[in-house]
Amino acid sequence: MQLLIYGPGRLGGAIAAAAVGAGWPAPGMLGRPDGASRRLGAPGVDVVVDASAGASVAGNLGHALDAGNRAFVLAATGWDGDLPLVRSLLLEHGAAAVVAPNLSLGAAVFGRVVEAAAGWYARAGGFEPSIVEWHRRGKADRPSGTARSLARRIEAADGRWSTAADDGRDGRDGTHGDRPRLEVAGIRAGAAPGTHLVTFDGAGESVELRLTARDRSAYADGALAAARWLVAEPREPGIHPFDAVVAGLLVPPAVVA
Repeated sequence: MQLLIYGPGRLGGAIAAAAVGAGWPAPGMLGRPDGASRRLGAPGVDVVVDASAGASVAGNLGHALDAGNRAFVLAATGWDGDLPLVRSLLLEHGAAAVVAPNLSLGAAVFGRVVEAAAGWYARAGGFEPSIVEWHRRGKADRPSGTARSLARRIEAADGRWSTAADDGRDGRDGTHGDRPRLEVAGIRAGAAPGTHLVTFDGAGESVELRLTARDRSAYADGALAAARWLVAEPREPGIHPFDAVVAGLLVPPAVVA
């Protein structure tokens, strides 16, 4: 499978290495436009992967669509404000994209575990959820896309809490409407790829669920899984959650009698 990767940084490099390790041709790599000259057209490939900065996603998408590309894995974060534009471009061109704040297969399953646990502890009563995430100093978005996704899962399972803090709509007293804000704290230090700690804290005991990335290989493996999913069969135009990819991988094999 031939890939084109926007963003030749740490994540883009890890995805390229994983593709070559899987026996695929070396992906093409595109960085930011020079600015001094007109950007050359993109090549036509099986799947385009965007591992760039969030502000570049919509422009990269338009650039790749103009070259006839119709399958995308959007691995960048921090482009939430461009979501309506990205969705519109995909639908206009009949293109499909897998989108996730974290393309790690382990993180995707972790999200399901957190959501189930949030429901259980809500029913048990007396437990308060919170999230703390650590990333390298250079990571721009805070909270991380993964932390925001986990917060939404907790809110869906336990309606006592509001995640409105993500968009600045929470009150000064840490509430939104009649619901307290779910506490989400971010730390930016060192060079670690990422750790997410979800805690359910009760009066006499505390339960912790932790996801720690050792390197970017997990994100790269997930990007390849998303690329395989996109080309396995025709996909509806628009945005597809990474959960759709993971759901296919979690289906147990059929038992032959």
